[in-house]
Amino acid sequence: QVQLVESGGGLVQPGGSLRLSCAPSGSVLSINTWAWFRQAPGKERELVATITRGGNLHYAGSYAGSVQGRFTISRDNTKNTVFLEMNSLKPEDTAVYYCCASEYFAGAAASSYHYWGRGTQVTVSS
Repeated sequence: QVQLVESGGGLVQPGGSLRLSCAPSGSVLSINTWAWFRQAPGKERELVATITRGGNLHYAGSYAGSVQGRFTISRDNTKNTVFLEMNSLKPEDTAVYYCCASEYFAGAAASSYHYWGRGTQVTVSS
């Protein structure tokens, strides 16, 4: 069983930055994909970014509001900690951000992820 604990959320002004961390406990040997999702009030949970065991990265969406170029997902393999560096934050980035992990090489479907943290609130507001 893997437990995930997120940290690093908070209130930031538009254009600011935050760094989220996800620290796992338990054996992570079976994990092939780590990801960050987010859920804004009244909206469905959506994928932000994934990183595989081998270090392959994916950032969600080509829609307006894409995080590519502003957000960076990374992993410290020595500590198994996953990070989400968020720059040039916009009010529309306001959401609860969730760290999750899958034993599959998973994509955007939340149902593909076996383990979830409780989330950390990110609020972008002046």
